[in-house]
Amino acid sequence: MPGSRGKATASIDRLLAQARAGLDRVDVGELAAEIDAGALVVDTRPAEQRLRDGALPGAVVVDRNVLEWRLDPTSPHRLPDADDPHRRIIVVCNEGYSSSLAAATLRRLGCVRATDLVGGFQAWLRAGGRPGSAAT
Repeated sequence: MPGSRGKATASIDRLLAQARAGLDRVDVGELAAEIDAGALVVDTRPAEQRLRDGALPGAVVVDRNVLEWRLDPTSPHRLPDADDPHRRIIVVCNEGYSSSLAAATLRRLGCVRATDLVGGFQAWLRAGGRPGSAAT
């Protein structure tokens, strides 16, 4: 609120730590096995990052600003692959920060196995990942 000088009740570091405490985050080395087991990988990076760095093969692209509507199992706007609240969902952002917050939100919406990729797309690249052509 403008003019308010009250003390903040939370910092982003605290929110991030709380979000991650409820997740069983996936390391890059575990990603292929998760995909083989049926996980839905969701790339939330902005279009400019996907164009610059490439696509994460096999991932579904969902803009962060509509993620909850597309993955809420009860939403009429959900993706066809998002109708099972027990399906493993792995959210991927650029560096693994916003994806943690997004995955925690998905858990609150009932996606009980939602999590994220430690280090995000950049960690996947550093581990030798080969990006595909980016879809906008």
